[in-house]
Amino acid sequence: MLSVFFRTVFLYLVLMVVIRLLGKRQLGQMEPSEVVVTMVVADLAAYPMQDENIPLLVGLIPIGAVLAMELLLSRLSMRSIRLRKLLCGKPVILIENGKLLHENLRKTRVTLDELSSQLREKDILDPALVQYAILETGGNLSVFPFPEECPVTAKQAGIPVQKQYLPITVISDGQVISDNLKKAGRDHRWLQKTLSQYHATVQTTLLLTVDHGGCVRFFPKKAHTEL
Repeated sequence: MLSVFFRTVFLYLVLMVVIRLLGKRQLGQMEPSEVVVTMVVADLAAYPMQDENIPLLVGLIPIGAVLAMELLLSRLSMRSIRLRKLLCGKPVILIENGKLLHENLRKTRVTLDELSSQLREKDILDPALVQYAILETGGNLSVFPFPEECPVTAKQAGIPVQKQYLPITVISDGQVISDNLKKAGRDHRWLQKTLSQYHATVQTTLLLTVDHGGCVRFFPKKAHTEL
């Protein structure tokens, strides 16, 4: 039993490395070839996990071969448009100028109910308000309403807005992230002074962020609510 446990942990770590090597796209919407690779790799790892009589190397070699093929095809597809279309397909327009393209819906096997559901997720109830709806190769639906149906931006309305900065996490769940503290241009003296303003310590802080504009956001671990 102990041997099975260690084999499982080892193969789990190998799979984590493989997924990281395949790239961040594996964690989101995947291309068809990536779905196949993920399923095959998981299946190859399952047998050595369950059967102690199967050497680990028997599982690792196929996983390495699949990984090598995927990385090779990814590199080739970056250089060849034809190969990229063959492996990943191409985006398909489902709505154009407010009209449903029935032939494209049929080819992609997208039902009207599925299309309506995707549009509702984009806060659109009427397909006639959509200039373009494009089914991407990863399965996402990109929706572009007619310009007159889009919300007015601050720039269009002539409203001045403040510059936006990316918050940098300095404390996460009671732990100081020293690299981020340096990246934010702050030091531990500033950190202690900031925490004292909230009558908190590092250990009692759930989240503390700061941006380059000087905006600080503090969240304690325990929020007291009075009824």
